[in-house]
Amino acid sequence: MLNPVHLRTLGVVLAVGSFADAARHLGYTPSAVSEQISRLERQLRLTLFERDAHTIRPTVAAQHVAALAVPALGALRMLDDDLRMLAGGTIGRLRIASFPTASERLLPIALSALRRQRPRVAVEVDEVEPQASMQLLASGEVDVALVYTYGTVMPRWARTQPLVQILEEDLLLISRPEGPGRHTETEPAVEDLGEFFEATWIATCEDTLGAANVDRLCRGSGFEPDIRYRSNNYGVIEGLVASGLGVAMVPALALGDLGVSVRGIKDAEATRRVWAVPAPTIPTELSEVFVAALRRAAARQQTPFVRVSSPGE
Repeated sequence: MLNPVHLRTLGVVLAVGSFADAARHLGYTPSAVSEQISRLERQLRLTLFERDAHTIRPTVAAQHVAALAVPALGALRMLDDDLRMLAGGTIGRLRIASFPTASERLLPIALSALRRQRPRVAVEVDEVEPQASMQLLASGEVDVALVYTYGTVMPRWARTQPLVQILEEDLLLISRPEGPGRHTETEPAVEDLGEFFEATWIATCEDTLGAANVDRLCRGSGFEPDIRYRSNNYGVIEGLVASGLGVAMVPALALGDLGVSVRGIKDAEATRRVWAVPAPTIPTELSEVFVAALRRAAARQQTPFVRVSSPGE
Protein backbone atom coordinates (compact mmCIF):
# COMPACT_ATOMS: atom_id res chain seq x y z
CA MET A 1 0.00 0.00 0.00
CA LEU A 2 1.29 3.45 -0.88
CA ASN A 3 2.37 5.67 1.99
CA PRO A 4 0.22 8.84 2.01
CA VAL A 5 3.10 10.78 3.58
CA HIS A 6 5.24 10.05 0.53
CA LEU A 7 2.41 11.11 -1.78
CA ARG A 8 1.99 14.40 0.10
CA THR A 9 5.74 15.00 -0.13
CA LEU A 10 5.58 14.39 -3.88
CA GLY A 11 2.86 17.03 -4.22
CA VAL A 12 4.90 19.59 -2.25
CA VAL A 13 8.07 18.91 -4.27
CA LEU A 14 6.13 19.47 -7.49
CA ALA A 15 4.64 22.68 -6.10
CA VAL A 16 7.91 24.28 -4.89
CA GLY A 17 10.32 22.79 -7.44
CA SER A 18 13.12 21.36 -5.29
CA PHE A 19 13.84 18.90 -2.51
CA ALA A 20 15.44 21.64 -0.38
CA ASP A 21 12.46 23.98 -0.60
CA ALA A 22 10.06 21.11 0.05
CA ALA A 23 12.11 20.15 3.11
CA ARG A 24 11.82 23.68 4.55
CA HIS A 25 8.07 23.69 3.87
CA LEU A 26 7.50 20.27 5.47
CA GLY A 27 9.99 20.58 8.34
CA TYR A 28 12.15 17.73 7.05
CA THR A 29 15.79 17.60 5.98
CA PRO A 30 16.52 17.58 2.22
CA SER A 31 17.92 14.05 2.53
CA ALA A 32 14.67 12.88 4.17
CA VAL A 33 12.64 14.32 1.28
CA SER A 34 14.97 12.68 -1.24
CA GLU A 35 14.66 9.33 0.56
CA GLN A 36 10.84 9.51 0.58
CA ILE A 37 10.76 10.18 -3.17
CA SER A 38 13.23 7.35 -3.80
CA ARG A 39 11.08 4.91 -1.80
CA LEU A 40 8.00 6.00 -3.72
CA GLU A 41 9.82 5.46 -7.02
CA ARG A 42 10.90 1.96 -5.98
CA GLN A 43 7.38 1.06 -4.86
CA LEU A 44 5.81 2.40 -8.07
CA ARG A 45 8.67 1.18 -10.28
CA LEU A 46 8.58 4.56 -11.95
CA THR A 47 11.05 7.43 -12.32
CA LEU A 48 9.40 10.51 -10.85
CA PHE A 49 12.29 12.98 -11.16
CA GLU A 50 15.28 13.30 -13.42
CA ARG A 51 18.15 14.41 -11.25
CA ASP A 52 21.47 16.14 -11.94
CA ALA A 53 23.97 17.75 -9.59
CA HIS A 54 21.88 20.82 -8.76
CA THR A 55 18.36 20.43 -10.13
CA ILE A 56 15.47 18.00 -10.46
CA ARG A 57 12.96 17.77 -13.27
CA PRO A 58 9.59 16.05 -12.74
CA THR A 59 8.63 13.37 -15.23
CA VAL A 60 5.21 12.93 -16.80
CA ALA A 61 4.74 9.99 -14.43
CA ALA A 62 5.26 12.28 -11.41
CA GLN A 63 2.59 14.69 -12.60
CA HIS A 64 0.18 11.82 -13.27
CA VAL A 65 0.75 10.14 -9.90
CA ALA A 66 0.33 13.44 -8.05
CA ALA A 67 -2.95 14.17 -9.88
CA LEU A 68 -4.30 10.70 -9.03
CA ALA A 69 -3.28 11.17 -5.38
CA VAL A 70 -5.19 14.43 -4.86
CA PRO A 71 -8.67 12.91 -4.30
CA ALA A 72 -7.26 10.05 -2.25
CA LEU A 73 -5.35 12.41 0.04
CA GLY A 74 -8.41 14.62 0.35
CA ALA A 75 -10.48 11.62 1.43
CA LEU A 76 -7.84 10.68 3.99
CA ARG A 77 -7.89 14.23 5.41
CA MET A 78 -11.68 14.06 5.71
CA LEU A 79 -11.41 10.66 7.39
CA ASP A 80 -8.83 12.02 9.82
CA ASP A 81 -11.05 15.00 10.62
CA ASP A 82 -14.09 12.78 11.14
CA LEU A 83 -12.17 10.40 13.40
CA ARG A 84 -11.00 13.32 15.55
CA MET A 85 -14.58 14.61 15.77
CA LEU A 86 -15.81 11.10 16.59
CA ALA A 87 -13.25 10.76 19.38
CA GLY A 88 -14.23 14.21 20.67
CA GLY A 89 -17.96 13.46 20.58
CA THR A 90 -18.71 16.06 17.91
CA ILE A 91 -20.19 13.46 15.56
CA GLY A 92 -21.44 9.93 16.08
CA ARG A 93 -24.34 8.26 17.86
CA LEU A 94 -25.66 8.35 21.42
CA ARG A 95 -27.93 5.47 22.43
CA ILE A 96 -29.81 6.13 25.68
CA ALA A 97 -31.79 3.76 27.89
CA SER A 98 -34.19 5.71 30.09
CA PHE A 99 -37.19 5.25 32.40
CA PRO A 100 -40.59 6.96 32.00
CA THR A 101 -40.20 9.82 34.50
CA ALA A 102 -36.80 10.83 33.12
CA SER A 103 -38.10 10.46 29.56
CA GLU A 104 -40.96 12.82 30.34
CA ARG A 105 -39.33 15.40 32.60
CA LEU A 106 -35.60 15.45 31.76
CA LEU A 107 -34.88 14.14 28.28
CA PRO A 108 -36.92 16.61 26.20
CA ILE A 109 -35.02 19.55 27.67
CA ALA A 110 -31.64 17.79 27.78
CA LEU A 111 -31.82 16.43 24.23
CA SER A 112 -32.86 19.81 22.84
CA ALA A 113 -29.75 21.32 24.41
CA LEU A 114 -27.61 18.44 23.16
CA ARG A 115 -28.88 18.93 19.60
CA ARG A 116 -27.86 22.60 19.71
CA GLN A 117 -24.37 21.74 20.97
CA ARG A 118 -23.81 18.52 19.01
CA PRO A 119 -26.03 18.71 15.91
CA ARG A 120 -24.13 15.87 14.19
CA VAL A 121 -24.70 13.38 17.01
CA ALA A 122 -27.62 11.03 16.25
CA VAL A 123 -29.63 10.16 19.37
CA GLU A 124 -31.66 7.01 20.02
CA VAL A 125 -33.79 6.45 23.14
CA ASP A 126 -35.17 3.18 24.50
CA GLU A 127 -37.41 3.15 27.57
CA VAL A 128 -36.88 0.29 30.04
CA GLU A 129 -36.58 -0.33 33.77
CA PRO A 130 -33.18 0.20 35.45
CA GLN A 131 -32.17 -3.46 35.63
CA ALA A 132 -32.78 -3.89 31.91
CA SER A 133 -30.97 -0.58 31.21
CA MET A 134 -27.87 -1.83 33.00
CA GLN A 135 -27.98 -5.09 31.06
CA LEU A 136 -28.17 -3.15 27.78
CA LEU A 137 -25.24 -1.02 28.93
CA ALA A 138 -23.16 -4.07 29.84
CA SER A 139 -23.84 -5.71 26.47
CA GLY A 140 -22.85 -2.55 24.57
CA GLU A 141 -26.35 -1.99 23.18
CA VAL A 142 -26.64 1.50 24.72
CA ASP A 143 -24.09 4.21 25.52
CA VAL A 144 -25.79 5.79 28.56
CA ALA A 145 -28.29 4.37 31.04
CA LEU A 146 -30.57 6.64 33.06
CA VAL A 147 -31.55 4.77 36.21
CA TYR A 148 -32.88 5.38 39.71
CA THR A 149 -32.32 4.00 43.18
CA TYR A 150 -34.34 4.34 46.38
CA GLY A 151 -33.14 5.07 49.87
CA THR A 152 -34.06 1.59 51.07
CA VAL A 153 -33.21 -0.29 47.88
CA MET A 154 -29.70 -0.23 46.43
CA PRO A 155 -29.43 -2.69 43.54
CA ARG A 156 -26.32 -4.84 43.31
CA TRP A 157 -25.19 -3.19 40.08
CA ALA A 158 -25.28 0.29 41.65
CA ARG A 159 -22.35 -0.63 43.91
CA THR A 160 -20.02 -1.53 41.05
CA GLN A 161 -20.98 0.79 38.17
CA PRO A 162 -19.63 4.38 37.95
CA LEU A 163 -22.85 6.29 38.62
CA VAL A 164 -23.18 10.05 38.04
CA GLN A 165 -25.91 11.49 40.24
CA ILE A 166 -28.23 13.94 38.47
CA LEU A 167 -30.77 14.71 41.20
CA GLU A 168 -32.29 13.58 44.47
CA GLU A 169 -36.03 13.75 45.03
CA ASP A 170 -38.30 13.13 48.00
CA LEU A 171 -41.01 10.50 48.05
CA LEU A 172 -44.45 11.99 48.65
CA LEU A 173 -47.53 10.48 50.23
CA ILE A 174 -50.55 11.30 48.09
CA SER A 175 -54.20 10.82 49.02
CA ARG A 176 -57.61 12.08 47.96
CA PRO A 177 -58.13 15.60 49.30
CA GLU A 178 -60.95 16.32 51.70
CA GLY A 179 -63.58 18.57 50.19
CA PRO A 180 -64.17 19.62 46.57
CA GLY A 181 -61.58 20.94 44.16
CA ARG A 182 -59.02 19.57 41.74
CA HIS A 183 -56.04 21.63 42.82
CA THR A 184 -52.99 20.02 44.44
CA GLU A 185 -52.73 20.69 48.14
CA THR A 186 -49.58 20.40 50.20
CA GLU A 187 -50.13 19.34 53.80
CA PRO A 188 -47.82 18.85 56.81
CA ALA A 189 -45.29 16.05 56.40
CA VAL A 190 -46.10 12.53 57.54
CA GLU A 191 -44.36 11.88 60.84
CA ASP A 192 -45.07 8.14 60.86
CA LEU A 193 -46.36 6.02 57.99
CA GLY A 194 -48.05 3.89 60.63
CA GLU A 195 -51.02 6.27 60.51
CA PHE A 196 -51.83 4.67 57.13
CA PHE A 197 -51.67 1.04 58.27
CA GLU A 198 -55.41 0.59 57.65
CA ALA A 199 -55.40 2.33 54.27
CA THR A 200 -55.67 0.69 50.88
CA TRP A 201 -52.39 1.20 49.04
CA ILE A 202 -51.62 1.72 45.36
CA ALA A 203 -48.09 0.92 44.15
CA THR A 204 -45.97 -0.10 41.20
CA CYS A 205 -45.76 -3.73 40.09
CA GLU A 206 -44.31 -6.33 42.41
CA ASP A 207 -40.99 -6.80 40.61
CA THR A 208 -40.07 -3.10 40.67
CA LEU A 209 -37.73 -1.13 42.92
CA GLY A 210 -40.59 1.24 43.76
CA ALA A 211 -42.77 -1.57 45.13
CA ALA A 212 -39.89 -2.98 47.18
CA ASN A 213 -39.24 0.48 48.59
CA VAL A 214 -42.89 0.96 49.65
CA ASP A 215 -42.85 -2.44 51.38
CA ARG A 216 -39.65 -1.67 53.28
CA LEU A 217 -40.68 1.80 54.40
CA CYS A 218 -44.05 0.54 55.63
CA ARG A 219 -42.48 -2.44 57.39
CA GLY A 220 -40.09 0.01 59.04
CA SER A 221 -43.21 1.65 60.48
CA GLY A 222 -44.49 -1.68 61.76
CA PHE A 223 -47.05 -2.81 59.17
CA GLU A 224 -47.49 -4.55 55.83
CA PRO A 225 -49.15 -2.27 53.26
CA ASP A 226 -52.45 -3.57 51.88
CA ILE A 227 -51.71 -3.08 48.17
CA ARG A 228 -54.80 -3.60 46.02
CA TYR A 229 -53.90 -1.75 42.81
CA ARG A 230 -50.65 -1.78 40.86
CA SER A 231 -49.37 0.14 37.84
CA ASN A 232 -45.95 1.23 36.60
CA ASN A 233 -47.54 4.40 35.24
CA TYR A 234 -47.51 7.11 37.91
CA GLY A 235 -50.23 9.00 36.05
CA VAL A 236 -52.48 5.96 36.51
CA ILE A 237 -51.51 5.69 40.17
CA GLU A 238 -52.28 9.35 40.79
CA GLY A 239 -55.61 9.01 38.97
CA LEU A 240 -56.58 6.07 41.18
CA VAL A 241 -55.65 8.07 44.28
CA ALA A 242 -57.61 11.11 43.06
CA SER A 243 -60.63 8.83 42.64
CA GLY A 244 -60.45 7.87 46.30
CA LEU A 245 -59.33 4.27 45.77
CA GLY A 246 -56.34 4.44 48.09
CA VAL A 247 -53.09 6.17 49.02
CA ALA A 248 -49.72 5.95 47.29
CA MET A 249 -46.09 6.92 47.61
CA VAL A 250 -44.68 8.62 44.50
CA PRO A 251 -41.39 10.33 43.61
CA ALA A 252 -41.69 14.11 43.47
CA LEU A 253 -40.59 14.25 39.84
CA ALA A 254 -43.45 11.95 38.85
CA LEU A 255 -46.14 14.05 40.55
CA GLY A 256 -48.83 15.32 38.18
CA ASP A 257 -51.71 17.70 38.80
CA LEU A 258 -54.79 15.58 39.31
CA GLY A 259 -55.96 17.25 42.51
CA VAL A 260 -54.46 14.98 45.15
CA SER A 261 -53.28 15.98 48.61
CA VAL A 262 -49.48 15.89 48.85
CA ARG A 263 -47.46 15.29 52.01
CA GLY A 264 -43.75 14.89 52.50
CA ILE A 265 -42.47 11.95 54.57
CA LYS A 266 -40.16 12.54 57.52
CA ASP A 267 -37.89 9.60 56.84
CA ALA A 268 -34.33 10.04 55.61
CA GLU A 269 -34.73 6.97 53.40
CA ALA A 270 -37.89 8.25 51.68
CA THR A 271 -35.93 9.44 48.67
CA ARG A 272 -35.17 8.47 45.10
CA ARG A 273 -31.97 9.32 43.24
CA VAL A 274 -31.63 9.62 39.49
CA TRP A 275 -28.31 8.64 37.93
CA ALA A 276 -26.64 8.69 34.54
CA VAL A 277 -24.35 5.74 33.82
CA PRO A 278 -22.10 6.32 30.79
CA ALA A 279 -20.41 3.37 29.10
CA PRO A 280 -16.59 3.50 29.22
CA THR A 281 -16.56 3.60 25.41
CA ILE A 282 -18.46 6.89 25.09
CA PRO A 283 -16.21 9.90 24.28
CA THR A 284 -15.52 11.82 27.47
CA GLU A 285 -16.50 15.19 25.99
CA LEU A 286 -19.85 13.86 24.75
CA SER A 287 -20.56 12.28 28.14
CA GLU A 288 -19.78 15.55 29.93
CA VAL A 289 -21.97 17.58 27.57
CA PHE A 290 -24.91 15.19 28.02
CA VAL A 291 -24.60 15.04 31.81
CA ALA A 292 -24.44 18.85 31.98
CA ALA A 293 -27.58 19.02 29.82
CA LEU A 294 -29.33 16.59 32.17
CA ARG A 295 -28.41 18.72 35.19
CA ARG A 296 -29.74 21.84 33.48
CA ALA A 297 -32.96 19.97 32.71
CA ALA A 298 -33.16 18.88 36.36
CA ALA A 299 -32.72 22.48 37.48
CA ARG A 300 -35.90 23.33 35.54
CA GLN A 301 -37.74 20.79 37.72
CA GLN A 302 -36.26 21.96 41.03
CA THR A 303 -38.67 22.37 43.96
CA PRO A 304 -38.27 21.88 47.74
CA PHE A 305 -38.84 18.18 46.95
CA VAL A 306 -36.40 17.95 44.00
CA ARG A 307 -32.72 18.82 44.43
CA VAL A 308 -30.18 18.99 41.61
CA SER A 309 -26.89 17.23 42.29
CA SER A 310 -23.60 19.06 41.86
CA PRO A 311 -20.71 17.56 39.85
CA GLY A 312 -18.79 15.14 42.02
CA GLU A 313 -21.76 13.98 44.06
